Amino acid sequence: MSRERSPHQSFIQSLIHSLIHWLRPHKTIPTTPWHASHRWDLAPMRVVILISGLALFGLGEALLVQSHIGNSPWVVFAQGVSLKTGISLGWATFAISVAVLLLWIPLRERPGFGTLLNIIVIAWVLQISVDRIPLQHGFFPGLVFALLGVGCVGIASTLYITCGLGPGPRDGLMTGIHVKTGVRVGRVRLVIEILVLVSGGLLGGRIGLGTALFAGLIGQAIAISCGILARLTRQ
Repeated sequence: MSRERSPHQSFIQSLIHSLIHWLRPHKTIPTTPWHASHRWDLAPMRVVILISGLALFGLGEALLVQSHIGNSPWVVFAQGVSLKTGISLGWATFAISVAVLLLWIPLRERPGFGTLLNIIVIAWVLQISVDRIPLQHGFFPGLVFALLGVGCVGIASTLYITCGLGPGPRDGLMTGIHVKTGVRVGRVRLVIEILVLVSGGLLGGRIGLGTALFAGLIGQAIAISCGILARLTRQ
């Protein structure tokens, strides 16, 4: 004889189903009400969302740095440059972004407003956050910081990508090489990330569990964020 579910059990089950629905990954980048018609379409709300996304990206990267268990590949490189040159992590990130943007010239890629703001805001917020967020020395607090960092970067990436104001310097480099060579985007990105990670490690940048978590989870974090945003903007 089957037992009837209590109201409490029904509520929990409904909550779980709802959570699974909202966290279901999305396969594409959603088209949002604030998506620009071109890369210099600077509506106020769109610019606010763009800046918010880029600031959250910088915060997420800072959380990974302060987790002390490993950075994302590009920040491993920036940290290595910072250690070797004596400049701050923020300035190293800014300099690398500018250098990558210069590589767009032979690829004939064109920057947008979002591309330029990407260079400035992420580097600035990254440095401010690193200066203010305490460095973690325990494994579990570091793990929490790293996971929060990956989550922040996932949400942030979705926000600024859906603005349609131009890719970041690194994304533009990837797509530009893809168009010029015909090599698959995923393979181009993989080679770039490996080169950057190895170079940063050799310069002294921190590679560790946080780096592995970022590599393994960032794609899913972006897909889940895209799904949530798609469902929110569809209502």
